[in-house]
Amino acid sequence: MNTGKPAHMDDLSPWDDAIARTYETPGEGMFAPEVLTPTVAMLKKLAGGGRALEMGIGTGRVAVPLRQSEVPVAGIEYSPAMLAVLREKATEKEIPVTLGDMSVVSAGQGYALVYLVYNTLSNLQTQDAQVDCFINAARHLAPGGWFVVEMWVPELRKLPPGQEAVVWDIRDGSIGLDTVDTLNQLVVSHHVSYDAQGNGTVTRSRHRYIWPAEMDLMARLAGFVLEARYGDWMGRPYAADDRSQISVYRKE
Repeated sequence: MNTGKPAHMDDLSPWDDAIARTYETPGEGMFAPEVLTPTVAMLKKLAGGGRALEMGIGTGRVAVPLRQSEVPVAGIEYSPAMLAVLREKATEKEIPVTLGDMSVVSAGQGYALVYLVYNTLSNLQTQDAQVDCFINAARHLAPGGWFVVEMWVPELRKLPPGQEAVVWDIRDGSIGLDTVDTLNQLVVSHHVSYDAQGNGTVTRSRHRYIWPAEMDLMARLAGFVLEARYGDWMGRPYAADDRSQISVYRKE
């Protein structure tokens, strides 16, 4: 049966209306000012007065404040539900968005900056699709333009032989864990929420993790060179034990 999804997406890519309406956590987590402010500052500096394109723009967590800082921003988004939330904050004229698969769809050319934040690249669940995304980013950029990718680094050292899951969050009312398929570099992220009466909900999403060295090879195939790799948006150098990394590539 044709579900309308690309071959590299599946039913554990749950960007539907229910997820879109609960995705934002204003002032907390990835929406906290201490996270967003340096993110926007670095991206604005790299844009250098030119246009920026966010692949997987979602609800506009980064695009809206970047646009408010006077950087012209456009987007690509796969989920109409996520885009509907963005449209409550910015019009099509303010932030134009192309609906489609970010590994292949076109949103124009001549951008100074293309970026993917907060593990968005991992939603493409095959190596081929991720390589295509790098190539597509290069097509959108002007010569000398910047491509920025923020990706988590899997904590496989926490997996002893025979164990397939890593717990990454335990709080009152919430448990998060990842089950890992090391053969195919796939992770299923399980989010369990429950109330005081024990009533709960479970959401799951599948992702393909990428090692920094693998990303660099994808970048080379697309005509990029690595300019910098950071451990946070403040520009701290990436360290071996960091759980996330920000790679900055330049189009040759």
